[in-house]
Amino acid sequence: MSNFGQILEEVGEFGLFQKRLLAALCMPSIFVAFDVIGQVFTGMSFEHNCNTDWILERGFNLTEERQRNLTLPVNKDGKFESCKMFTPVDWDLETIEAYGINSTTSCIHGWDYQAPPGSSSIMTEFDLVCERSGLIEASQSIYMAGYMIGALTYGAISDRFGRRFAVLLSLSVVLTFGVGLAFSPNIYVLLVLKFFCGTSGGVMVMNTSVLALEWTGPSKAAVCTVLLIIIYGVGLMLLSGLAYLIPNWRILQLVLSSPVLPVLVFLYWFLPESARWFLAHGRKEEARKVLERAARVNKTPVPDKLINQVDMKVSAKKGNMFYIFRIPYLRKHTIIMGFNWFATSLLYYGLSLNVGGFGLNIYLTQFIFGIVEIPANLGSLVLIQHFGRRVCQSCFLLFGGTACLLTLAIPKDLPVVVTVIAVLGKMAATTSFSTAYVYTAELYPTVVRHNGVGLNSMCARMGGILAPLVRLLDTFHQIIPMLIYGLIPIAAGGFCWLLPETLNVHLQDHAEDT
Repeated sequence: MSNFGQILEEVGEFGLFQKRLLAALCMPSIFVAFDVIGQVFTGMSFEHNCNTDWILERGFNLTEERQRNLTLPVNKDGKFESCKMFTPVDWDLETIEAYGINSTTSCIHGWDYQAPPGSSSIMTEFDLVCERSGLIEASQSIYMAGYMIGALTYGAISDRFGRRFAVLLSLSVVLTFGVGLAFSPNIYVLLVLKFFCGTSGGVMVMNTSVLALEWTGPSKAAVCTVLLIIIYGVGLMLLSGLAYLIPNWRILQLVLSSPVLPVLVFLYWFLPESARWFLAHGRKEEARKVLERAARVNKTPVPDKLINQVDMKVSAKKGNMFYIFRIPYLRKHTIIMGFNWFATSLLYYGLSLNVGGFGLNIYLTQFIFGIVEIPANLGSLVLIQHFGRRVCQSCFLLFGGTACLLTLAIPKDLPVVVTVIAVLGKMAATTSFSTAYVYTAELYPTVVRHNGVGLNSMCARMGGILAPLVRLLDTFHQIIPMLIYGLIPIAAGGFCWLLPETLNVHLQDHAEDT
């Protein structure tokens, strides 16, 4: 009996067909960056104070500075309060200047924002400040909740209906709800749309990497996955440039989402289904057709004899998530890798969504965060191909967690040093993510591969949900968020040593029941 690995050797493990497929699958990765990290800019924060124009009725020619001095209390740091104002009174201006106002109240007339001309964000448009400021973090957590649901759903969809269908469906959802975000009439509609964007935006790399992996031989499997993730870094760099040029959040959202349409149309006509998936589901004739297409492009003979002899004895077993947990070794792999994905996601998004908190320009920091992903992913490819998946995954997590802890030891008046260490932590998180994509897909057999990757990705989304909420803990003590971002990855790095090595090991098509 033959297996798909033998068939792929005849057709070509990384010929022109695979290279064209990989180039096409890289395009959605750009929009993943836009969709996942876009709210760093559409939800950008600006300095703000209570609107106190009521005093202009007593003195219309007051300067802005004088108006603030008369109407806004000062906090312990000597800055004007952003969520309190002196209670409006019916006194004349001379009396207010002579005696001042002692009582304070909340911002009863709205807020004034110190935003550059033409700039806007969901914060300024929907007044997400003071007691409503948590809605910005909540919107990102809701996006990650959708991401978690999508990771589970698309794993099942892909294993049931095919890899191609999953890729096209995720792009369609991102297009529809991403464009819809630009027309949100209020924050509550935006939260609903963010959830649906989350179900499909982030999982596109998962969908495309599984399809690329199943068309590629083991020696180039890591190359395909890492390249898809590298293009995500290119998307991050483009995002910072677009956000700098387009300060209006609604226009920016349209620009980030609309180009998905031509990509979707192109992939609809070009994208092939996974022949490995066809064979694993007993659909030999459809597998034969797509393999013939690959052989023509690669200029190799069609392996008809091998296709006819392919071992389909367990094809009737349709894998699912319950199937994964029934088999001891798959259950063990899932639990350990699930914690790894959770820790990696917590580290990655804890740093990525806090680009404005390191003291440098937000556009520059985001560009740096994007550009470091390219050498980080290339470096991870070299390392995992030389040292293996297990040792690298462990070291990346240990290094990233340590970097977060080191930021706590740097004085806040050294923002460049803090940013450099944060960038190193971000590089470690990036390499850990790219390694996890490669490693996880290699740990599961074809019949449950996408379900397995989806299940682990769901664990990552739990980390993504918690990452922005953990930042809110700095109200209790400023070191708590970074402490959490640092310690959990260090613990996860230790558990990696309980997993098997998969370097240059052929993919399984069916699970062993022992």
